[in-house]
Amino acid sequence: MAHTHSATTNGKDPAVKKIWKVFWILLVITSVEVGLAFLHLETGFPSKLWLNSIFILLTLLKAFYIVAEFMHLRHEVKNLIMTILFPLLLFVWFIIAFLMDGDSWKKMRTNLSPGTPAVKEAPAPKPAHH
Repeated sequence: MAHTHSATTNGKDPAVKKIWKVFWILLVITSVEVGLAFLHLETGFPSKLWLNSIFILLTLLKAFYIVAEFMHLRHEVKNLIMTILFPLLLFVWFIIAFLMDGDSWKKMRTNLSPGTPAVKEAPAPKPAHH
């Protein structure tokens, strides 16, 4: 009788265990994001700038973890990883640059209608020292 060899350990498939591990890690990170959102809505803490910064960092953490696990980049050589990540970072910079440029055009359009001179704001009065 031939001996059959399976890739299971203790009756559980390692791939299934890894998927569950990824699921729980992503669930915890997402729960932290949702909890922070509700905390901010109820108390105003943390400030909106901090909250958005935390959201961006946690979302990037989730994205890199997903890419590392499901695209198998965690086990690849460094040059291949940089070949993928460097253009991605340039693309993110591209989006941010265009959003900032569009915002400046929007501000210029609201501050200056075509054909009218720009109105300079009066300087704020200096407080008197007593």
